[in-house]
Amino acid sequence: MSSTRQAALSLYRRSLKLSLDWAVHRHLWRGQALYIRSLFENNRNVTDPRHQRAILKETEQLLEKWKHPDPYAHPTAPGGSKYERNLPVPNLDRKFTCTLSFPISFSPQY
Repeated sequence: MSSTRQAALSLYRRSLKLSLDWAVHRHLWRGQALYIRSLFENNRNVTDPRHQRAILKETEQLLEKWKHPDPYAHPTAPGGSKYERNLPVPNLDRKFTCTLSFPISFSPQY
C-alpha cells in the first residue's frame, strides 16, 4: 500500500472521528459520514502526486480548523467521566503470616 493511500485512509478515519465529536446523535452523524465519504470518493482517481499532496495538505488544515475544543471521550476510556470510578476490590483473602521473634528479655516467663 502506498504512503499516499495510507495517509488518505488515516485522514478519512480522523475526519469520521472528528465529525463524531460534533454530532449529538448517531443518526445525525450518519449523514455527515456519507458526505465525508463522497468528498474522499471524488478525489479517489487523482493520480498526479503533486495534486495528491495538495489535497492531503488541504484536508489536514481543514481537520485542524474543525477540531473540537472538548472532544468526546467514551465514559470508561481514560479521560472519560466513569474512568476508574468503580475499581475492582482488591483481593485481601490472602493469609497473613508473620513470625515474630522476641528478644530474650521480652519472652513470656512462666
